[in-house]
Amino acid sequence: MTRAAVTAYDLLFRHGFSRVDPEAAHHLGARAIRAVGAARPGVRTDAGLRTRALGREFPTPFGIAAGFDKDATMIAGLGALGFGHVEVGTLTAHAQPGNPQPRLFRLVDDRALVNRMGFNNGGAAAAADRIAAAREAASRPVIGVNIGKSRIVDADDAPAVERDYLASTRALAPVADYLAVNVSSPNTPGLRGLQDERLLEPLLAAIRGAAGDVPVLVKIAPDLDDEQVEGIAALAARLHLAGVIATNTTISREGLRSPADAVAAAGQGGLSGPPVAARSLAVLRLLRAALPAEVDVISVGGVETADDVRERIAAGASLVQGYTGFIYRGPGWAREINRGLLASA
Repeated sequence: MTRAAVTAYDLLFRHGFSRVDPEAAHHLGARAIRAVGAARPGVRTDAGLRTRALGREFPTPFGIAAGFDKDATMIAGLGALGFGHVEVGTLTAHAQPGNPQPRLFRLVDDRALVNRMGFNNGGAAAAADRIAAAREAASRPVIGVNIGKSRIVDADDAPAVERDYLASTRALAPVADYLAVNVSSPNTPGLRGLQDERLLEPLLAAIRGAAGDVPVLVKIAPDLDDEQVEGIAALAARLHLAGVIATNTTISREGLRSPADAVAAAGQGGLSGPPVAARSLAVLRLLRAALPAEVDVISVGGVETADDVRERIAAGASLVQGYTGFIYRGPGWAREINRGLLASA
C-alpha cells in the first residue's frame, strides 16, 4: 500500500466510514471482501515470508484475528488481501444472535474499538460446511477455528460447559488447521472464569483429546496477572498444547486519549487496538520465558505496523495477528505489513 493510498484511505475513513455505524460498516466491508475472494482467491506472498508454526507452513507470519470473520464467510477474500492465516469465529455449538445492538464502537483518538458482540454466529455445524469448502481452494490461507461457550450454557455447570465445547470441537476440528479455545472474551457471562486453572485443565484436556491430531491452543486475556499467565503457561506445557494466543481484548480503560464522554458512551465490552499493545507484548514475553520452545505463541493486541510485527517476533511470537488495524488502515493493510517485513528481511 503506497503512502498516497494510505492517505486516501485515512481521508475516506475520517470523512466517510467513521460516520457510518461500525457494525453496519463491517457488514459492507465483508461484502466487498467476499467479492475480492470470488474474483482472485489465494494468498500471494513472497517466498521469503514463509513461516513454520504449529507443525505447518504459513504464507506469512501475519494473520487476521478471531472476531473479524465470525461466521467463516470471508476466508478466501482475506487470503487474497494478504493474510497468511484467518482465525474464524468465535463459533459456538448453538447458533446465537449475540448481545443487543449497538455493540461495536470506535474510539478514533485511540485508533481503538470497544465491542460487546457476544459471540454472534450461526453455529458450529453450519460454519463447518463453509470451512470445508474454503479448504478446497488452491494457495488458501491457513484456517484457524476459534470456539467458545454457547450463551445458553451455564458457566457454573462444568459438565455442561465441557459438553458444549466438545460439540464444537467434534464439528470443527475435522476442518480446522488449528483450534483456538476462547475462554477470555469479556462479553459472555462467566466465560473468563474458565481461565481458573482448576476449571481450565479438565476442559482443555477433554478438547485436546477430542481434537485428534489438530493443534489446540488456548486464548487468554490481557487482564490476567503475571502469576496467572505463568500458571496457564505451565498448564499448556503439561497438557502438550500446541500453543497459547495472547491476548484477547481488555476490560481496562486506563490511559485512553479519547474524551471521557466517548469512552462512557461506548460502555462495557472488550477494548482492542493500541491501548492493549503494551500489556499484550508483556504477556508474550512472560509466556515465551515460561513455555517450552516447542509450544508456539500467537501474539495479538495493538499490532498496526510491520515494526510491531517484527517486535512481537523478536519477543518470541511464532505468528502475529491483527484486527483493529484493519478498520483504521484499510484493505491494503496486510500487504503493507508483508512488504515491510520483506524490506527488513
